[in-house]
Amino acid sequence: MKSKRIIAAIMAILLICALTAGCGEKAPASNAGSSGNSGNSGTSSNSGSSAPAASGGKTYTLKVWASQDDQAIAQKQIDDFKAANPDNTYNITLGVVGEPDAYKVYSEDPDAAADVFYFPNDQLRDFVRAGGLYPVTRNKDTIVSRNLPASINAASLNGELYAYPATADNGYFLYYDKSVFKPEDVETLDGILAVADQAGKKVFMDVSNGWYIASFFLGAGCTLGIDANGKQTCDFNNANGLAAAEAIKAFTAHPAFLTGDDSVFKGGLGGTVACGVSGTWNASDIKEILGDNYAAAKLPTFTCGGVQKQMSSFSGYKMVGINSLTSPENAPAAFDLADFLTNENSQVERFKERGYGPSNIQAIANPAVKDDSLDALAAQNVFAQLQNDVLGDYWAPAEAFGSTMEAKDYSKSLQEQLNDMVAQITG
Repeated sequence: MKSKRIIAAIMAILLICALTAGCGEKAPASNAGSSGNSGNSGTSSNSGSSAPAASGGKTYTLKVWASQDDQAIAQKQIDDFKAANPDNTYNITLGVVGEPDAYKVYSEDPDAAADVFYFPNDQLRDFVRAGGLYPVTRNKDTIVSRNLPASINAASLNGELYAYPATADNGYFLYYDKSVFKPEDVETLDGILAVADQAGKKVFMDVSNGWYIASFFLGAGCTLGIDANGKQTCDFNNANGLAAAEAIKAFTAHPAFLTGDDSVFKGGLGGTVACGVSGTWNASDIKEILGDNYAAAKLPTFTCGGVQKQMSSFSGYKMVGINSLTSPENAPAAFDLADFLTNENSQVERFKERGYGPSNIQAIANPAVKDDSLDALAAQNVFAQLQNDVLGDYWAPAEAFGSTMEAKDYSKSLQEQLNDMVAQITG
């Protein structure tokens, strides 16, 4: 694999030279209409240089990954990309790999990985460390200007842009049934549990997921970070962390608590489940289930060490990356496709079909992009931590701690469990 990495590095250098001025012949750019805001024609400059329009008559072969739930919209947009570029032939295969698994599946066999794939911003460091992404060198100024600054920051490392922002919604908040709760009821976790219990309903949260359980620790004042050596730091076992763990223990032991995956949450809504913590990817389904009783809000406060603390969250962004092992012959098409999948029109369409919140500034301003879930996410993001500083070593230990709480396994003290978790995260 080491020799493959060397070859890949050389190929990456050659492609970057091809895509920028001053390194010989330039690679073809996208056809007019295949990229840019609102599908506008023309090619924008990148740091003073630009690539000529595609001459046509070429054949490109690409593999794309998207999640199971996004197969239909991904295939439609791939077909739209082909239609927008009729002068070339595109053999594009769509595979099923969801964003959470992108780096894991990629790392198992980079050569067999997709050329173009969606992934969350917390995997950016892992991809860059592995040399797995082509830097975004084409039309960089346009990509930067058309997206929220925070999304560009999330797609960048050490001043280099490594991916195309696709969404600005990779966070979570509270969905609730208005027939059960009044807005003031969902301001505190204590209030939510009391109302739900009285109504014989359940409160859903996947506490055995490190993404969600962090809301207690971060809300309590704990921190996740990266030290000077690039290692994960975590203080979830300090006094604040112990207070958060006590709150988690009380929550998971409450008779109204319910855990599981999205199917458990959505399957119970409108019946036994009155509210739950999730994200915008479920907005369309939840709105259809609850109808006029559909509502969303920021996460509640929770009792922590005898005082109310605001539950925090991770704020994240989904993006589209290009595999650095994509051949120089096919890489120009990979850049074009990634650009197309993340332009204004595509982001508006993904919102309409899947409820994904755009990162594209013009898409955000589009009247069609409006939902209570995006308002709730915006309110929650005030209390959120950017996910870029969360490394892969965090997830499994946090999940294990949450699973122990859900199982009500108190064979070890909370402090012992926290010490074990932090040692695994930082070890």
